[in-house]
Amino acid sequence: MASSSPRTVEEIFKDYSARRSGLVRALTYDVDDFYSQCDPDKENLCLYGHPNEAWEVALPAEEVPPELPEPALGINFARDGMNRKDWLSLVAVHSDCWLLSVSFYFGARLNRNERKRLFSMINDLPTVFEVVTGRKPIKDKPTVESGSKSRNSTKRSIDGQPRSNPKLVDENYEEDEEEQGDTFCGICGGGYNSDEFWIGCDNCEQWYHGKCVKITPAKAELIKFYKCPLCTKKARQ
Repeated sequence: MASSSPRTVEEIFKDYSARRSGLVRALTYDVDDFYSQCDPDKENLCLYGHPNEAWEVALPAEEVPPELPEPALGINFARDGMNRKDWLSLVAVHSDCWLLSVSFYFGARLNRNERKRLFSMINDLPTVFEVVTGRKPIKDKPTVESGSKSRNSTKRSIDGQPRSNPKLVDENYEEDEEEQGDTFCGICGGGYNSDEFWIGCDNCEQWYHGKCVKITPAKAELIKFYKCPLCTKKARQ
């Protein structure tokens, strides 16, 4: 395993992003499944994110020291003693700590500048906690350069119009750019990128990468009222 461990900044960041995607999915899209697996009557359980973007609730590694840093132990014990939302937020915070510890475990041989670059790349993504709680990280104001994107990059809803502002794009262009900087996908947590197709839920107003919810621009044009997977799932319960 050691020989196949990520070595470069890019490899470590790719590993971080994939594990993070798995954890975000466990705590959002698959939250009911995750919740049911964290039975307080079972032994100490941990939440793992894997490099293939999968997540797993499992017992900790038996060997000491373990091959990788271990996640928070016994997350299942507090499940029924706390408000569900608070418990999920707590697991999210510990998941962020674990993700960082794994990345810096892999990055132990990096030099100072490489570690700084790795943390900068990690820091550009919202934390698991921010995604789970719906909190938006405070971003720097857009610079002149970042504000010079094409007007066509305006975040579009399924009918091609900016949902949050019925005014003309020209009138509120600068404001739209700032709003886009704080927009994150409700599935993977990735930040807004004008090169990718996004779709907004008409029910909860959360935004998603088209690829994360399996909606293409062509499909979107045929949808009058889009309801995201999370809202659809809640409606069935």
